[in-house]
Amino acid sequence: MKAFVAKPFIKWVGGKTQLLGEIEKSLPKKLRQYENVIYVEPFVGGGAVLFWMLQQYPNIQKAIINDINAELICTYRIVKTDVVELIAQLKKLQDEYISCDADGRKVYFLERRSEFNTKHLSDVRTAALFIFLNRTCFNGLCRVNSKGEFNVPHGKYANPKICDEENLLAVSKLLQKVDIYCGDFAETEKFAGENTIFYLDPPYKPISETSSFTSYAKEGFNDAEQIRLRDFCARITRKKAVFIASNSDPIEVKTGESFFEQIYYQFKIKRVSATRLINANPNNRGFVSEIMISNVVNA
Repeated sequence: MKAFVAKPFIKWVGGKTQLLGEIEKSLPKKLRQYENVIYVEPFVGGGAVLFWMLQQYPNIQKAIINDINAELICTYRIVKTDVVELIAQLKKLQDEYISCDADGRKVYFLERRSEFNTKHLSDVRTAALFIFLNRTCFNGLCRVNSKGEFNVPHGKYANPKICDEENLLAVSKLLQKVDIYCGDFAETEKFAGENTIFYLDPPYKPISETSSFTSYAKEGFNDAEQIRLRDFCARITRKKAVFIASNSDPIEVKTGESFFEQIYYQFKIKRVSATRLINANPNNRGFVSEIMISNVVNA
C-alpha cells in the first residue's frame, strides 16, 4: 500500500504547491547524494515546500522552520506534539459549525474569531481555532490588523473540511524531525553551512496598490525588509549554504521595473508562471509571472 502523502494542513495565499516542479529544477542536481542535509525555511507559511522536501529527500537529516506569525507557529508545534487533542477539538468545531444554517454559521464563525483574538487561550485551543478560521474564512486568508487581530470575514463553503484527521496524523509524523522557531527570519542564519538548503518565501513585494496580501503579521514587509533579506542571502552564501527564494515579478505590471534585478544582481534570477487564485476581480485571476532567485550554480 502506498504511504499517505502529507500535505499542507492550512490554506495559504501564495502557497507553492503549483511551483514544486520549478523549485525542483532550481535545486542542486546532486542533492540526493549529499549527506546529512539540513533544510531551512525562514518563512514557512503553509509548508508546501517543507512537506514535499521531507518526503522527496530522505537524506534531509533535520529541518528548521520559522515564521514571525506566532499563532501559525503555535499551530505547527501542536500538530507536532499534541495532534490527538487537536483533532478532538477540530472535530467538535466541525460538528458544531456544520450543524448550523447559513446565518448560524456566520454567527458561529464570528464568535470563534472573537475568541481567537482574545489571545488568552491554551496552545491547543489557539491551534484548533487557527485551523478552523483558516478553513472557514474568506479565501483562506491569514490577515491581521495593526493590533495583530485576525480580521478576515466569513467565507461561504457548503462543506468545508475543518478536520482532516488522516493528513494531520501524517504531518505530525513528518514534523518529528523538524525544529520549530518563531521570530525574525535573520535568526535562522546560524544554521547556514555546507549541505544546508534554504528556501525563502517572504511576503511578496506588492505589484499594485490593491494586490497586497502580505499583512499576515502586523509588522509588515516593505522594500527595506526585502533589501535586508538580500543581505541575509549574501551572508548565508558566504557560509556555503544553498538558497532559493521566491517573490513577485514587478515587471508584470510595470515594464522596466528592475527592483529585484538591482538588489540581486549577483545571483541567478528566472521567471516562472504561477496561478493567481486570490483577486477581488474574478477576471484578473489566472497566470502571473513570479521570480525565483538562487545561488545554485549547477541547476
